[in-house]
Amino acid sequence: MDDTRTRLTKDGIRLYEAADFAGMHAAGRLAADILDRAAPLVYPGQTTAEIDQAVQSMVEEAGATSATIGYKGYQHATCISVNHVVCHGIPGSKKLHDGDILNIDVTVIVDGWYGDTSRMYVAGKPSRKAERLMEVTHDSLMKGIEMVRPGNTFGDIGHAIQTFVEAHRMSVVRDFCGHGLGRVFHAPPNVLHYGRPGTGPILEEGMFFTIEPMVNLGRPETKVLADDWTAVTRDKSLSAQFEHSIGVTANGCEIFTLSPAGKFHPTY
Repeated sequence: MDDTRTRLTKDGIRLYEAADFAGMHAAGRLAADILDRAAPLVYPGQTTAEIDQAVQSMVEEAGATSATIGYKGYQHATCISVNHVVCHGIPGSKKLHDGDILNIDVTVIVDGWYGDTSRMYVAGKPSRKAERLMEVTHDSLMKGIEMVRPGNTFGDIGHAIQTFVEAHRMSVVRDFCGHGLGRVFHAPPNVLHYGRPGTGPILEEGMFFTIEPMVNLGRPETKVLADDWTAVTRDKSLSAQFEHSIGVTANGCEIFTLSPAGKFHPTY
C-alpha cells in the first residue's frame, strides 16, 4: 500500500484504512512475542547486552527488521532501561542484580508495518515499592487505553493517566511521549501522558499510535546523559514504563501488541 494515499486530519494525523489493521496486528504480534520470549533471559547476573543480542537474533530469525538498528545512529535492537533509567537505555556489559527492574523496548518492521511495544521485567524478586510502581504504571496505561474511541481527545487519554498516577502519589514523566506510527516509526500525533479533558486533537477511526507512560516514584524531571540517549530520573528515583500500539476503531480501539503468552506484566 502507498502510505501517501491515506487521509490526513486537520492536525496532520494519518488515518489508515480498515485493511491496514491486519498489517499492524502482524507487526505488533511479532514484537510482543519477542518480548514474551525475552522473559527467561532476565535474571541476576545476566547482562543487558546479552538480552539485546538474543532479541536481535529473534528479529532476524522471524525474517523481520529491527527499526532501531541504524535509527539516528543507534546500534541495538532494544532499549533496555534499568531502575532509575526512564527510557532509551543502551544495552551494555553491566550485570543485572537481584531486585533490578527493567523496561525492554523493541520495534520491528514486518512487511513495512512497525510494531512497537515495551514492558517491565524483574531480575529476581522486586522490592514492594518497585512492584507497586510497576502495578501503577501498567494500570495507568490501561486507563489511558480505556479512553481511546472516536470523539474523545488526546487530552482525555493524558488526563486519565495523570490523575490515576498522581492519586497513587507518583509522577508522570513530561519529557517523553507516545507517537503516531504505521508505515513509519514516528509520526504525528505526540501522545502526552498528562493533560486536560477535552483538549488536543479529536480521536478518529483509523489513527494508529502508541501510548507509553513513564512513571517515577519520585519527581517527574529527567535528564539525558552524555551518550545523548539514556534518560534518567533527576532525583535517582525508580522509573517504570509500559507501551502498547493502538488502532482506533469505529467504536473503540484494538491493541496491536497484546502478549500472546499473557506475560505483558511480570507479576500479574
